[in-house]
Amino acid sequence: MKNVALFGAGRIGRIHAANLAALPGITLKTVSDPLIANARELAAAHGAQATATIDEVFADASIDAVVIASPTTTHSDLITRAAQSRKHIFCEKPVDLSVERAQACEKAVADAGVACMIGFQRRFDPTFNEAKTRLARGDVGTPEMLVITSRDPGAPPVDYIKQSGGIFRDMLIHDFDVFRWILDDEAAWLSATGSCLTDPAIGQAGDIDSTAVTIRTKKGRLCQINTSRRAAYGYDQRFEVLGSKGLLACGNHRPTEVVQATSGGTSVDNPEHFFLQRYREAYRLEVTHFFEQIQSGGAFRTTVADGVAAQRLADAAAQSFESGQPVLF
Repeated sequence: MKNVALFGAGRIGRIHAANLAALPGITLKTVSDPLIANARELAAAHGAQATATIDEVFADASIDAVVIASPTTTHSDLITRAAQSRKHIFCEKPVDLSVERAQACEKAVADAGVACMIGFQRRFDPTFNEAKTRLARGDVGTPEMLVITSRDPGAPPVDYIKQSGGIFRDMLIHDFDVFRWILDDEAAWLSATGSCLTDPAIGQAGDIDSTAVTIRTKKGRLCQINTSRRAAYGYDQRFEVLGSKGLLACGNHRPTEVVQATSGGTSVDNPEHFFLQRYREAYRLEVTHFFEQIQSGGAFRTTVADGVAAQRLADAAAQSFESGQPVLF
């Protein structure tokens, strides 16, 4: 039996709490959040205790692992303290908004000899994972081009955007990880541009809401990533890989797959509304994987090193956008 502490009682914390409570052999012992009312509500729903202080969690020798679903600005400190306390770590992306601090976390985890997995949940999405399996099997030959479309139905609150680190470090961090994972390659050249097209308030907060990124890999492959904070039709998450022998295309998930055809036209459901619906199964599978690998001693599918690598790409994209020049690696 593993005792687990959860940091963060917001919407991601609630997803992880429910998934933890459903795992055999796992006990959600403590929920920690500075907003103690939120912590108490979530803890009560799953038979756990609540605390507003992190010291209480790290002082509890019975806690074997922590799940970090708190704001980004807390991640690196919590990872470091968990490592020092010899507790295994699952942390939502990103490791930190600073590559240097993310690297320090990587060292702290290695020095402590604890397990640490980063929550890039798209690697666990059944559709995306099946595409990766087929690509690795050689079904479409050698991959040559990857095109990623990632569009949110709407922007987060401006107060969030102000402390998010910018769209490249916040929203595109997932897409940079998908790029590395799917192509099993690294960037050699990156160019990024963007605009503020959906809401002037985002620009006033110092950010953009629409981006286009082009990457050439060390093996000469190409990747294009297009993102937007607004898609009126739902959460648009797709990618396709063009290979020497064919194409792998991953489309959107929809609430139902019913196609209605009448004399007035043909219609289908719009995509799932947001990431909470689109990746509900991926969130469950990644937490399951985390504890399975702790038990078996196997390798995690996503590591702190992956978090550092994605952060480097995000920094490069921000640099390219600000300078108007490509970045070489």
